[in-house]
Amino acid sequence: MKILEVNKLYYPHIGGIESLVKQYSEGLSAIPSNDVRVLVCRDGKGKGSIENVGGVEVTRANSMGTYFSCPLSFDFIRKFKRMAAESDVVEIHTPFPLGDAALLLSGYKGKVVVAWHSDVVKQKKLMFFYKPFMNHLLKRADRIIVATEGHINGSSYLPPYRSKCVVIPYGLDISEYDNAPRTSVLKANDPSAVKVFFSGRLVYYKGVDVLLKAFKEVKGAELFISGAGTMEAELKQYVSDNSMSSRVHFLGFLSNEDLKSAFSECDIFVLPSVQKSEAFGIVQLEAMVYGKPVINTSLPSGAPFVSLDKVTGLTVPPSDIFALCNAIQQLVDSPELRATYGAAARERVLNDFNEKDVIVKLDSLLKSLI
Repeated sequence: MKILEVNKLYYPHIGGIESLVKQYSEGLSAIPSNDVRVLVCRDGKGKGSIENVGGVEVTRANSMGTYFSCPLSFDFIRKFKRMAAESDVVEIHTPFPLGDAALLLSGYKGKVVVAWHSDVVKQKKLMFFYKPFMNHLLKRADRIIVATEGHINGSSYLPPYRSKCVVIPYGLDISEYDNAPRTSVLKANDPSAVKVFFSGRLVYYKGVDVLLKAFKEVKGAELFISGAGTMEAELKQYVSDNSMSSRVHFLGFLSNEDLKSAFSECDIFVLPSVQKSEAFGIVQLEAMVYGKPVINTSLPSGAPFVSLDKVTGLTVPPSDIFALCNAIQQLVDSPELRATYGAAARERVLNDFNEKDVIVKLDSLLKSLI
């Protein structure tokens, strides 16, 4: 089976979808009956390349730069036409307007699978131009892969195509986390403080501003924030203005090794996202695999389907400062509840989000089409 995986970018670019495409590509490639190639744009303006990454051939097309968070590349369209013609099935990871346009212009007649990661939420101007291409892609697709039922129910575009949708969750390589070296990353000023952790980009939809307002009233805990983004200066200023500097720690960008250590070292993980741009939240799995309870929000997306309310943690309404504060305080005050939710969290990852099982399901789906 000749498979073409299509996305904006690829490793070593860091991002949730990029990590997933790498996982899919390497996992499918490890199956002897598969021949997997990857087509992406280069990261930044310039000439592309063809290289072997983790045993997979990765073609990076020339790029003229990025506009509305999407690469612009005529070379990508040319390469898509040629590489798709040599493939049995093409899997396009969306949202990716250039990929949609390339499919439409290519005349490709083979099988098409769409991996739908999220709606385009904020960029209204982009959607005016993108929507016709997106609708063509959804009509053209033989199957649409989503990570949870929430991706369908909370989408503004998928419900009419529900019959094409197949749920295949994202997964973790459990051994990678279990065997990772551990170092001390979360250094609290009060040794008795419960360690609350957030990891992600410091941007509007992540809700870190809501988290800080909620945490202001929490007792007996210290908050550790990993990540960078456009709101970083504003968030740090809020912490300073409210005399929270001794209880709130900005860690900046952490390496993969330090990030795993932070997940294993924390007592509670919080994902306070406020918009359905947070379609899944793989970071929840990274905390759960270490047996940590998660506090998330009841977004109309896949996020609350990952960690379940009152099973593996607590779920609160998005942007609800009072509810978030109470949820954090409840877990801070109860080591027993943290242990109960944490044990259930790890069990859920092992049973439902194991990478090996995910690759088997994906391979089976692709083979069923051809």
